Amino acid sequence: MKIKEIKELSTKEIEERIDAEKMSLDQKKINHSISPLDNPSQIKEQRKTIARLLTELHQRKQNNN
Repeated sequence: MKIKEIKELSTKEIEERIDAEKMSLDQKKINHSISPLDNPSQIKEQRKTIARLLTELHQRKQNNN
């Protein structure tokens, strides 16, 4: 997910997306430990997406204060 796409989301949508991405990441990690993923870099990319979402969320909270 690109930063431009993240900035278009509402704060509530970002929070929901973070929860969904974290659950998906946990599931990918479990699946990867059982049988290797075809593309293990997906895990790394998903962690980066979560970080981008969290960064945008923190910036919005800072600006509102």
